[in-house]
Amino acid sequence: MKFSVPKMSCGHCTSAIEKSIAAADPAAGVTCDLQSRNVTVTTGKSAADIAAAIKKAGYESELLAG
Repeated sequence: MKFSVPKMSCGHCTSAIEKSIAAADPAAGVTCDLQSRNVTVTTGKSAADIAAAIKKAGYESELLAG
């Protein structure tokens, strides 16, 4: 699934998001693209669970593709 995270702007942002998603699902695959400000996640968790993890890291997100 792919999320737009408009306020993700630096390495610290991506690190915080990756750590928060890993806490929700240690087996998740996470790719952050600063250029497009998108986060792609491979997980068995629901989109709502991943959105909650991104929010817990301090960022709003929008699901672009499930």
